[in-house]
Amino acid sequence: LDVCAGGGSGFVGRELTRLLRSKGHEVTVISRQPGPGKITWGQLESSGLPPCEGAVNLAGENLMNPLRWWNESYKNDLFSSRIDTTKTLAQAIAASPTPPCSWVLLSGVACYKPSLTAQYTEDSEWTPFDVLSKLVKEWEAAARLPENVEKTTKQVVIRPGVVLGRDGGAMKQMLLPFWLGLGGTLGSGRQPFPWIHVSDLAGIIAHALEQPADATSPSPQVFNGVAPALTTNYEFTKELGRIMTRPTIFPVPEFVMKALLGSERAIVLTQGQNVIPKRTLEVGFQYKYPDLTSALKEIVGS
Repeated sequence: LDVCAGGGSGFVGRELTRLLRSKGHEVTVISRQPGPGKITWGQLESSGLPPCEGAVNLAGENLMNPLRWWNESYKNDLFSSRIDTTKTLAQAIAASPTPPCSWVLLSGVACYKPSLTAQYTEDSEWTPFDVLSKLVKEWEAAARLPENVEKTTKQVVIRPGVVLGRDGGAMKQMLLPFWLGLGGTLGSGRQPFPWIHVSDLAGIIAHALEQPADATSPSPQVFNGVAPALTTNYEFTKELGRIMTRPTIFPVPEFVMKALLGSERAIVLTQGQNVIPKRTLEVGFQYKYPDLTSALKEIVGS
C-alpha cells in the first residue's frame, strides 16, 4: 500500500508512519518542509497527487499551543491550517487520473455538545454550536469528494478525542506539573474525558486505509477515535497521579483555565463528551490500550 499523509511529520503522523512502514507499506509525507520521503503542499498543488492507494490528512495548528494566545489570528490559523490543507488534498484526489482507494480525514469530537449525561456514537446527529464545532463542520465538508470520485474512493472521517502518548500531545504539557506534585483536576473534574492512546489512533487510521470499500456503508464513513472506556477528568487525574506516585491535590478552577487559555479553548478541558466508538468496535478493531491504566502505564510507567 502506498500512502500519502498530509501532516505526516506531526505527533500522530509520526506514529502512523512508523506503523504503516512496519507493516510493509510505503509512506509519502506531505509537509511544509521538504525532505527525504516528503513532498511539500506547494508541490502537491503544482504537480498533483503522487500515485497512491491511500491518502490521509492529519495537518493542523496545535489547538493547545502554549505559545499562542486565543485571539482572532490564532482562530484563523486553526481554521485555515485544517480546512485549506484538507481542501487541497481533496482537490488533488479528485484531479488524479488514478484516485486512491481510500481517503481518510482526522477531525475531532468537538462536534458533539459537552454534556455530563449524554452519550454520543457515530450515528448521533449534531449541529454546530460554538467555534470548535463549526470548525469540525467546515473541516469535514472540505474533505468531500465529487460524486464521480466517490464511486471509486472510500471516504472515512475519524473523530479522535484527547490523544495520549509519550512524544507529544496533551501528555507533553501535563507531565512536568504532575512530576512536581502540582497535578490536579480541571474545573469540577466531573466532565467526561474522551481519550485515545496514539498507537490505537494510528491503528484505526491504518485499519481504515487497508480495508476495502463497503458499498452498504454511508459515505463518508465516520469512526469515533476514542478508547471504549468512558472516563472523567477526575478519574484520569487520579489514575495518572497513582501511576506516577504523585499527589493530585491542586485542582485548577475553571476561571483560571479560561484566563490562561481563553474561554473557548478552555472548554476542551473543562467540559467534555461521553463518546462511544460504536462503529470502530463493530468493524472489529482491536485496541492495544482499551483502558486508562494500560495506556498510562505504557506512557509514564517506566
